[in-house]
Amino acid sequence: MVPEGEPCAMKGDEKAARVYAALGHPVRIAILRQLILEEACCCKDIVGRVDLAQSTVSQHLKVLVQAGLVDYRPQQRTSRYSVNRLQLHAICDHLTALTTDCCSAV
Repeated sequence: MVPEGEPCAMKGDEKAARVYAALGHPVRIAILRQLILEEACCCKDIVGRVDLAQSTVSQHLKVLVQAGLVDYRPQQRTSRYSVNRLQLHAICDHLTALTTDCCSAV
């Protein structure tokens, strides 16, 4: 039993924290929204929509890939990025559980 006033850990908290940190920048959220609308696209496609340098978009994509929110697939001379929908659902479930625990404790 967790002592009163002590936070309890939920399964997947560490992974969820990495995902939440990756979502801590508005450009990464915009990139994720764009990828949700498409099956897969290359960095150049995203650059044209977010009005940032290709190197900046690449760095944001790298963070999203490392967090598991975006899948990366090299394809000939370019790379294809797509949303990892399983991970997105998992983080949604984690956030739902967190808010449910919070709201039921009131």
